[in-house]
Amino acid sequence: MADVLKDKIKLRLARVAVIGLGYVGLPLAVQKAKIGFDVLGIDQNPKRVDLVNQGKSYINDVAEEVLQEVICANKLQATESFHQLGECDIVIICVPTPLTPTRDPDISYIERVTLEVSKYLHRGQLVTLESTTYPGTTEEVVLPLLERSGLEVGKDYFLAYSPERVDPGNKRYNTQNTSKIVGGVTSLCLEVACTFYAQTIQQVVPVSSPSVAEMTKIFENTYRAVNIALVNELMFLCDRMGIDVWEVVEAAATKPFGIQTFYPGPGVGGHCIPVDPFYLTWKARQYDFSTRFIELAGQINIQATYYVVEKVRKVLNLMEKSVNGARILVLGVTYKKDVPDIRESPALKIMKLLQEERAELRYHDPYIPEVELPGTGILRSVPLEADQLAWADCVVIITDHTIIDYQFVVDHARIVVDTRNATRQVTLNRDRIVKI
Repeated sequence: MADVLKDKIKLRLARVAVIGLGYVGLPLAVQKAKIGFDVLGIDQNPKRVDLVNQGKSYINDVAEEVLQEVICANKLQATESFHQLGECDIVIICVPTPLTPTRDPDISYIERVTLEVSKYLHRGQLVTLESTTYPGTTEEVVLPLLERSGLEVGKDYFLAYSPERVDPGNKRYNTQNTSKIVGGVTSLCLEVACTFYAQTIQQVVPVSSPSVAEMTKIFENTYRAVNIALVNELMFLCDRMGIDVWEVVEAAATKPFGIQTFYPGPGVGGHCIPVDPFYLTWKARQYDFSTRFIELAGQINIQATYYVVEKVRKVLNLMEKSVNGARILVLGVTYKKDVPDIRESPALKIMKLLQEERAELRYHDPYIPEVELPGTGILRSVPLEADQLAWADCVVIITDHTIIDYQFVVDHARIVVDTRNATRQVTLNRDRIVKI
């Protein structure tokens, strides 16, 4: 069965199903369709399905003309139904893995989708999981659900874990030129999965098991979270000492060895860094092990968000104003610059905290026309105009979108709290800038 499937893959005769058409799934589906695979995209969001079938991209990293090309060539179609899975040779699971309110892993999406896959599982099929999750998920959760089909893994069908490595907005690295980790349940599972991914990815890196691949993904994002926490804690200290932390970090970055540059900020956001370390700490507790260093990093990054609110409070106090009744304009609400994604964005937490202190809040973000804050309803982005800047007692830069003219912002604002060093090129009226 492995040889038959590998031949179908190499000849582009294998039909591919991608479950979950978000930031990971849609670029993957388009990439496979571009080289000749027939791809079925499955998503439970009807709006996404309609947009894909109309050739309209909602993901920045997927060019609309490329999406239209594969749609018109009948190489990609989207649906809300799982019924066609029985006709597919390869099934890739790219569903969300959020945290519960108590910061425990929520793998319910993986479980529900795997149950659907098990209904249509057949001999000669490859199933891969790409969703970020704790080590052991593939073999302890996915495999038992697929075994309900009565088929034997590594003989009748093949199962592997291959974590996504998507970096939204990255112009240099994309799905094709970012190396791909693959761990198979058996040696044949690994062989088949590597054959599939090698069709579109320049470097495929096989590892000994799905657990190794799962741990690799968690480690990559925990590494970033810990180093961001280090520089955030340095920010707290530099603030007390009257030292510019941005100057320190940029000076250290000139060392040609032994250091990788991380920058402080208002907290961490996105679909990985605020979430993945907690998957690891949760799993570690099952082994009577406490990941103290990692948990401390998470606490520091959360503290950074509250630190921004405190900085705004101090700035207003110097202006003889309180947060209560103050008019605050937030610039940028996405978790990362130039990316239309607000998942886990620290901006939302900061805005909510300021509103709880009865600040009058407005925001501007060229990528997000409106946001909904819990308990306060919908806010709509205001235009970045002189009168909006003059309206505010304090302007807070939370996300440093490159499209924004920061000299214009500083020229028309009373005071600017800059959490990203976005104003580093501003030359006039720098006395109005307060950096964290």
